[in-house]
Amino acid sequence: MVITYPSEIKLPVTPHDRKIAVIFTVILTLTTGFAATQAQAERNSMETASAASRSISATVAPITPSLLASLIAETLEHNPEIQAAHQQREAARQRISPAEALDDPVLEAGVINAPIASSPFNREDMTMKMIGLSQRLPFPGKRGLRKEIASKDAEAMEQGYHETVNRIVHDLKTTYFDLGLTLEMIQVVDKNRQVLGHFLSVAEARYQIGQGSQADVLKAQTQLSKLLDRQLILTREQPVLEADLVRTLGRSSKGSIPVPAPLHIAESPPPTDILMQQALEQRPQLLALQNLIARNEKSVDLARKAYLPDVDVRFSYGQRDNMLDGTRRDDMVSMTVAVNLPIWRSNKIEPRIIESEALRDQAINLYQAQRNEIGAKLRQQIAIAEQSQKSVKLYQTTILPQARLTVESALSAYQVGRIDFLTLLDSQMTVFDYETSLITAIANHNKALAEIDFLTGKKQH
Repeated sequence: MVITYPSEIKLPVTPHDRKIAVIFTVILTLTTGFAATQAQAERNSMETASAASRSISATVAPITPSLLASLIAETLEHNPEIQAAHQQREAARQRISPAEALDDPVLEAGVINAPIASSPFNREDMTMKMIGLSQRLPFPGKRGLRKEIASKDAEAMEQGYHETVNRIVHDLKTTYFDLGLTLEMIQVVDKNRQVLGHFLSVAEARYQIGQGSQADVLKAQTQLSKLLDRQLILTREQPVLEADLVRTLGRSSKGSIPVPAPLHIAESPPPTDILMQQALEQRPQLLALQNLIARNEKSVDLARKAYLPDVDVRFSYGQRDNMLDGTRRDDMVSMTVAVNLPIWRSNKIEPRIIESEALRDQAINLYQAQRNEIGAKLRQQIAIAEQSQKSVKLYQTTILPQARLTVESALSAYQVGRIDFLTLLDSQMTVFDYETSLITAIANHNKALAEIDFLTGKKQH
């Protein structure tokens, strides 16, 4: 049965009829007031959703989030872990030149063939004062290999520095999007708490006049308590994410806390094969492993050159005094060449060769393992990004509009007594669930893109 309300209510004359009319007037006031309140709330919700939909639709093309870009620039400049990696890279560069350098020459001085007597320098013919200089010369090719090994180490450190930068920027983006998600979730929870607060007021008023049930009031109170608990959880998460963001930026704990901009959805990722090719060409971790493979290959060559001896060249000058009878004695010079004898092959040289070969093979296997892992993670993150983008579009164009229309229809039906209060309440909670799912899908899309940038080794500026 459809109940219609007249524009003007004429009170009956009898006391019994007057009492019924008063109750009817109270019900009319509550329902019409609730309808106006809910309609305004729904209009605000629809306007907010429409604005969010327009914002997201406008940012399907590549966006330029200036706040996030400025935070990345600040991180690159002030993050202490990045600065430490930079110093490590510089230290590795300075090891290249010493690796090729010769050993220090050896200077020696002394007395040769001195008799144990007074005035020893003019008694024996072979007594002399000597000064000498010696230098070790590695077998040709060894110095060049040492330099190449140090160069490959420096190149690996260079790529390690870029990997550190990309990892920290990835952590910054992830924390940034998580914080933005938390702040927007707090707003959504607060908005729905206000709507449920109106529902609770109506349910209590109807229950007091016998038009509603206590179950309606309890259900509304339960849902409000759940939203309050959800808000408390989000409020606890917010300072944790803010602390992580400030730490990544390299700021002190007393500094200001940046507030993320509203979440937007970015462009779709390129195909998997293109991203995998980008990862092979520019991912610092893979490039560092390639340098490590080349470095260990040079180490194998250097270990094999241990079979070849090094050369020690020595030059000395001997000064002789005149004899006691005045006979003049000429000074003398000496030059010698010495080589080491690499005879300990089975227990010294060959184990080092085997060790270098094992390290080379280890680096090759590590490279292949990392390549496979990057390929698997890329496919996973691409799937997350694409599915999140489809979910966002579905929520915007179909699910949320339908859910909001369902609430409007349920409200109209409830006003005329065609449905119960629990159906209206469940319809509103469904809208809340879809709104949170929409925000979560946008955040997941952005975090997946950040993960893809990290996996492919996209350079940060």
